[in-house]
Amino acid sequence: MAWPIAEVARMSGVTARTLRHYDEIGLLPPARIGANGHRYYEERQLLRLQQILVLRALGLGLVEIGRVLADQVDELEALRGHRRRLLAERDRLDALVGTVSRTISELEQSLEQSRKDGSPMISINRPENLFAGVRPAQYEETLRDYPELAADIERVTSGLSRDEAEAGQRSRTAQMIRLAELLAAGTHPGAEAVQAEIDGQYRALAELRAVSAEEFRAIGRSCVEKEPWRAAYEAIAPGLAAYQRDAVEVYATTRLC
Repeated sequence: MAWPIAEVARMSGVTARTLRHYDEIGLLPPARIGANGHRYYEERQLLRLQQILVLRALGLGLVEIGRVLADQVDELEALRGHRRRLLAERDRLDALVGTVSRTISELEQSLEQSRKDGSPMISINRPENLFAGVRPAQYEETLRDYPELAADIERVTSGLSRDEAEAGQRSRTAQMIRLAELLAAGTHPGAEAVQAEIDGQYRALAELRAVSAEEFRAIGRSCVEKEPWRAAYEAIAPGLAAYQRDAVEVYATTRLC
């Protein structure tokens, strides 16, 4: 049986644009291309796509995934290997739960102390503990309404090594902490200090591709509307997701329109 690209996109959650990109780089060629130019996928391609998505979830870039798939000989043994990696990822997620729990505890203690002595700033005893087990969220899963933007960002970020990806995530998490401090201080989302943080976010995106005001607003809304991002922000401080969204809205309106 063969499935058209639109059906594969629906089943897998991967955009058709991304599937075409996978074909263009030789990672996932379709089983055949019809006379109408449409791509069709069979069971073997679906199994390969499953492996690609599993490896992406484990933090591998597309180049690394290509090497892994090229080296494998036996699909069943490859799946066993993926299962071992997933079990390791489960352990990492357990560590991440511990990380977020410690952060919540420290923030609660810090906010309680700030209420007592009037200090507006959040204090973290061991900042390095914030990043244990943290991996970057994927734009493809959070920007479905803007598939071209998601695919363009995905193409750039998928080429990063694991160390580069984790370094980027540490930087983004540190930025979230700074926003949480401003939120705790009662700083308006349109204030200069907040907008300076948002400007840094926008410039980082603009280095990858030009981002319109509406696309940037969509990223801001995703912080609230998409569960992976909302959970990441709310784990740092309650209300931080909406604070980020509102700050992005101000930036897009005042600086991009």
